[in-house]
Amino acid sequence: MEKHSILLVEDEINVAQFIELELEHEGYDVITAKDGIEALDFFQEKEFSIVLLDWMLPGLDGLEVCRRIRKKSDVPIIILTARDYIGDKIAGLDRGADDYITKPFEIEELLARIRAVLRRHMPEGKKDNQSILQVENLIVYLKSRQVMREENPIELTQREFDLLVFLMKHQGEVISRDWLLSAVWGYDFIGETNVVDVYIRYLRNKIDRDYEPKLIHTVRGIGYIFRAS
Repeated sequence: MEKHSILLVEDEINVAQFIELELEHEGYDVITAKDGIEALDFFQEKEFSIVLLDWMLPGLDGLEVCRRIRKKSDVPIIILTARDYIGDKIAGLDRGADDYITKPFEIEELLARIRAVLRRHMPEGKKDNQSILQVENLIVYLKSRQVMREENPIELTQREFDLLVFLMKHQGEVISRDWLLSAVWGYDFIGETNVVDVYIRYLRNKIDRDYEPKLIHTVRGIGYIFRAS
């Protein structure tokens, strides 16, 4: 498992030590900078997975550090600050921050935000292939049961989702109606192949009708095949 490195930029010694200990306990490699200049020096010397950046720093403030880092890198940045005015949050995000957490915060929330930001920035080749299915411009997130086509969310019923996942996992294979019934509906539905045709129509209307290429194709006399045209 890859060990993520974190640049923590925090001038309050007690706060910095507490966060550093908690992050190291979670398995992160942490380097702490006490001001903006030191943070930029560290950033030039080492590659980091994420930057936790306090807003109110001596010398260069957090927004300026964020702006300078963004000129050179798209590394995830979470701003830590006691400023909770919405205009300040917008300013931080506009300078290139990925997220914003207001002090005081529970360490569990910070850890959750770190995990979320790291997931969003994970390179395509490193994503868990067991949790994501993709064919052409259709993406299915198995854990959250989200479906996207051309970055548009598509709402599916549970049965439609299960049918789509089965088709995608057997991409390029001719699948009979009986096989689909057995896999998606269970043996209680064996013989009722018309239900497959009904749900295939529902699915086509949602994922194929307004998009190219078409993905669900009929194999006359047998069933269906899921593949790009």
